[in-house]
Amino acid sequence: MNPAFLDNSLFRNIYCYLAGSSDSCAERGYDTTLLPAGFEWLAFAITAFLIINIVINAGLGAVVVYIWGERRILGRIQNRTGPNRWGPFGSLTSVADAIKTLFKEDIVPDEADRWLFNLAPILMVFPVLSVLAVIPFGVGTFVVDLNIGILFVIAITSMSGISVVLASWASGNRIAIFAGMRSVAMLISYEIPMALSLIGVLMLAGSMSLGKIVDAQDIPFILVQPLGLFVFLIAAQAETSRTPFDLIEAESELAAGYLNDYSSMKFGIFFLAEFLATIVASMLIVTLFLGGWRGWDPIPSQIWFAGKTVLVLLFIMWMRFSWPRLRVDQILSLAWKGLFELTLINIFVTAILIAIWPDPGITELLIMSAINWVVFFISIWLVSKLLRPGDYTAPAPRTDRPTYPVATDELPDEVAYTGGTTR
Repeated sequence: MNPAFLDNSLFRNIYCYLAGSSDSCAERGYDTTLLPAGFEWLAFAITAFLIINIVINAGLGAVVVYIWGERRILGRIQNRTGPNRWGPFGSLTSVADAIKTLFKEDIVPDEADRWLFNLAPILMVFPVLSVLAVIPFGVGTFVVDLNIGILFVIAITSMSGISVVLASWASGNRIAIFAGMRSVAMLISYEIPMALSLIGVLMLAGSMSLGKIVDAQDIPFILVQPLGLFVFLIAAQAETSRTPFDLIEAESELAAGYLNDYSSMKFGIFFLAEFLATIVASMLIVTLFLGGWRGWDPIPSQIWFAGKTVLVLLFIMWMRFSWPRLRVDQILSLAWKGLFELTLINIFVTAILIAIWPDPGITELLIMSAINWVVFFISIWLVSKLLRPGDYTAPAPRTDRPTYPVATDELPDEVAYTGGTTR
């Protein structure tokens, strides 16, 4: 057995319980076993199967809780009750919605490409579940620790934009195709600043492994990389199509966008992927900028990670409930004229500071934090000036413009109303 597998406590506690008599597990103090010697391969297969199911079902359960919590909080913010019919405080409302969606009729338009139409929901949820595999949830609690974890996350999350285009094109709906084109524009615009916002984190950590990035945070990178966090948070909101970036599902313009022709569980899978993507984005923010699972004893590391994730989710909810939807031109301008420039500033400043302090300690990191926060406020101010629309000057009225009566004008005598009749 590869020692790297047994360094994962989640894997070790299941595998060595099944094959405790193996040499690798015996060296770590395990002596009980359920499977006889020679069946280590079966123990490995069972362990992998159980871990996959644990992670997937934990993600699905988190989505159910998140949907309920978001609806309750939104209800309080809008001075209404929120879901309160199914279960205590409406806690089973999400379960009831899932059951209702499951038994709805599955409709496929006649002009749709059936194969692509059915494939699109799978391609939407698959990348999000795959990202969960590389996130460290606690000390030794992860599925796999890739040495290119950041590169894997950036690469595989791009598939969600492709699935939106696929869904809109396969449905044969013109309105859905508008949503697909908007998705392409947002994907191209925000993938670049999202990737560049992590360059500073990689320079400080010296690794692309998410686990090693957590280990490198002697102080949380939110203090050393405020610009990186700001850009990554905004770009993640755009990538997950959350308000104020929900252009691909703009109800007032495109109805449900690319979801117009989807029903039953295909519709439910799209929504599952959207909410799960928000949770995964919050987990990545915690891992990259908030110290991940690091905290103070005796609170378990997994509790620290979950608590930080909840705080980030609350902040994302606050953004969604507070900001109106932006126009297409505003969203693209924010990406190319705002976030892109902020990432370049962050990269240059971080590179200069690392050149001065190649191996920074706590004192040097605190000095870098002070400098980066000053740069953060100055950069945000400069970019806000750049994105500010020009002063509006009302055009002078035309002298030859025809005049029309308004409500304050008196009607001519020949046009008067008396009891619903004219005279």
